[in-house]
Amino acid sequence: METPTYLAAELRLPTNWLDYSILAIYFLVVLGIGFAARRSVKTSLDFFLSGRSLPAWVTGLAFVAANLGATEILGMAANSAQYGVYTTHWYWIGAIPAMVFLGLVMMPFYYGSKVRSVPEFLLLRFDKAAHMLSSILFAVAAILIAGVNLYALAIVVEALLGWPEWVAIVVAGFFVLAYITLGGLSSAIYNEVLQFFVIMAALIPITILGLKKVGGWDGLSGNLSAQHGADFMTSWGGTGIGSDNPLGANWLTIVLGLGFVLSFGYWTTNFAEVQRALSAKNISAAKRTPLIAAFPKIFIVFLVMIPGLVAAALVPKIGTPGSDLQYNDAIPYLMEQLLPNGVLGIAVTGLLAAFMAGMAANISSFNTVFTTDIWQKYVVKDREDAYYVRFGRLITAVGVLASIGTAFLASSFSNIMSYLQTLFSFFNVPMFVVFIIGMFWKRASMKSGFWGLVAGTTAAMVNYFWLYKQGVIDIPSDQGANFVSAIAGFVAGAVVMVVVTLFTTPKPAAELQGLVYGTTSPGMSEPPAEGDDAWYRKPALLGWSAVVLAALCYIPFSF
Repeated sequence: METPTYLAAELRLPTNWLDYSILAIYFLVVLGIGFAARRSVKTSLDFFLSGRSLPAWVTGLAFVAANLGATEILGMAANSAQYGVYTTHWYWIGAIPAMVFLGLVMMPFYYGSKVRSVPEFLLLRFDKAAHMLSSILFAVAAILIAGVNLYALAIVVEALLGWPEWVAIVVAGFFVLAYITLGGLSSAIYNEVLQFFVIMAALIPITILGLKKVGGWDGLSGNLSAQHGADFMTSWGGTGIGSDNPLGANWLTIVLGLGFVLSFGYWTTNFAEVQRALSAKNISAAKRTPLIAAFPKIFIVFLVMIPGLVAAALVPKIGTPGSDLQYNDAIPYLMEQLLPNGVLGIAVTGLLAAFMAGMAANISSFNTVFTTDIWQKYVVKDREDAYYVRFGRLITAVGVLASIGTAFLASSFSNIMSYLQTLFSFFNVPMFVVFIIGMFWKRASMKSGFWGLVAGTTAAMVNYFWLYKQGVIDIPSDQGANFVSAIAGFVAGAVVMVVVTLFTTPKPAAELQGLVYGTTSPGMSEPPAEGDDAWYRKPALLGWSAVVLAALCYIPFSF
């Protein structure tokens, strides 16, 4: 069953002057950060990559906050109310391994090559055709995803506070536009650090009070197991091949489609995330950025999964025709039922912060790619640096306006989470297969990158819009279809890259230094500072610790 996007109208929150005061203070602080960051913007590198000067803890928190948008807050709670503990897959198998891989394997290539964006890496590794296509695909995806966050924000604010949708869209768009235009990426990142703590302050009370309401974890587990069966409270129960489960996916499509293709495609090539690591002050900080982010990511699943489960326990028919509440109503319903004024203001502010963080991450990455990879490379070349800073500010405004338009496109999808996963299978997966083959296979030719992108994107779209939507093949749910689309896009892109490589000329070996595994460039490594041997500054130890911790968290929920 699909999850309707619209929230129930009766979820109007009893907000008062205290709640609105907290909200007003937050917006003032957001603008203040923008004005403060403006003083540090003197060059295009400052505007688009914070001058590569930020410490790892700042970029790490911004990295995880950039993902705390509509998908995380509403989408994952809705998934939990609908699918149960299966939601853990999106975190412990669908995020942590890819984040560790990005930090330990891919960041040395990204940061060491001194590229300003993910598509620029493809220009160095392949050719202009691959670079242009990847830049266009990413720019389009960034605007579409920013629109998702705006649309989700609008429907939440309308349902909870009574503001018209257009007011919520204009207010949020204005503040995101203001602080990114003023302070560039630094403003976005420091606001994302603030937003991370505000979001945590919103979700923690909902989770604790929700558990108390249903009699703790034992009461919650017993209630939902009785309603939905034992598999509802496990991660892997019912996922055998040929078995039927609400997710519409078996262990193979979960591991390959979500855990490998979609996960690695998103976390390792999505510039909205990678841009935070590229802004770090050195390569060690860049490598540690996704690894530091991995630790809160391990535990955030509890803050979005438990509210969804609690809502399913308190409203047994949630999401069914017999209930006025839909799955996306899970967190708003608990806010209305559990939170007193003051705490309610923090929760509303946290929701707004989440949506603004997701939108800002995509807008800041969009203005960088459009300015440096499209405008500067192919349209207006060799102008003074100040010109590109001015253009970057202008295109930020264009991006915000465009995302307002794409917000209405998101309304045609009944499930925000499914819509985003569909976009990732179309745009991120093909880019990932091109990156991974180009980064590990020296023989991959210059032309193979472009045709791999074309084949991967086409195959994913054909699977979703024709094979699945037209009923040619039977896939039980949108989520299952997205997993299959991701696998189809990856396989098609890889096969086409290999075939094209066999008939075209490889890039000269001298031009592959620092771009292919097994080669090095001067920027890929740096000597450790004297006495700088603290464990938290060792990327390999951080990475393996995150993987082990995520695996340990899986054990109690596995079967």
